[in-house]
Amino acid sequence: MPEEHHQPTLLADYAPYPFSVTEVDLTFRLDPHATRVIARIGFAPNPEVPGRHDFRLDGEKLRLISARIDGQEVRPGIDESGLTLAADDLPEGPFTWEAEVEIDPAANTALEGLYMSGGIYCTQCEAEGFRRITFYPDRPDVMAPFRVRIESDLPVLLSNGNPTASGAGWANWTDPWKKPAYLFALVAGDLVAVHDSFITRSGRKVALAIWVRRGDEDRCAYAMDSLKRSMKWDEDTYGREYDLEVFNIVAVDDFNMGAMENKGLNIFNSKLVLASPETATDLDFERIEGVIAHEYFHNWTGNRITCRDWFQLCLKEGLTVFRDQQFSSD
Repeated sequence: MPEEHHQPTLLADYAPYPFSVTEVDLTFRLDPHATRVIARIGFAPNPEVPGRHDFRLDGEKLRLISARIDGQEVRPGIDESGLTLAADDLPEGPFTWEAEVEIDPAANTALEGLYMSGGIYCTQCEAEGFRRITFYPDRPDVMAPFRVRIESDLPVLLSNGNPTASGAGWANWTDPWKKPAYLFALVAGDLVAVHDSFITRSGRKVALAIWVRRGDEDRCAYAMDSLKRSMKWDEDTYGREYDLEVFNIVAVDDFNMGAMENKGLNIFNSKLVLASPETATDLDFERIEGVIAHEYFHNWTGNRITCRDWFQLCLKEGLTVFRDQQFSSD
């Protein structure tokens, strides 16, 4: 095989993205081999980067069906890592980018972006997986609120934020807080939930759910208890109150990151959620408590306050590890 040559990324080369993202609307029409993703994204010139700039979006393993700017069809240049439109082809002010792409979740063995795990659609976008879902500036310093519509005949359709509407074969979700694309999440499948709730210190009721395969419901109790204790501890110790109406955890077998702190929709490898006193060791329970707490604490140290670039990964992870170690020691 030919030797691959990767261009190094240097901290000294950092430059802000020349456009800001004002809003993201995504529609997913799920199909194992031909999922359609329809994106409608608002862009505006970044005042911190004066001048006219080419429009560059990251994208990998995507089949572009159509692309429009402000309703007019455009034909961007496409290469293996994304697409580009020349600055002269862009409006001078804000504009709306619309694109429809097709992806193949069942064939996505990299487990980055949208993939399938035992019949369940699942995502992993940290660090650069979102570019396998749609064309987008896939970098942590580009943040925007997301609205998501999922269309599928599967019974459970989850994404970030709060559920806003649903019906037979569809569900809408809205995340009001700006986030980078690496925190995007979607799960769809035949799952069941263990439900509970948490009352915040301001009196809001947060709906909690751990979603698992049928038959695993009786092994979620310790994970749920760990989540509720983490939420209470973060309020008491740091004054950090949870900021959405729901908090979902999903446990899947084929998850390559152990656990991921996606805003409002944490995704875990099953071994870090499921445990029963009959078979689990003390170390198993300790690991579940620590990882549940760690991913929850990321809601503030990593999600609401995130890194500018991946050279700052140690900041969000180091601070959150410090917090989960404090929690465990208490």
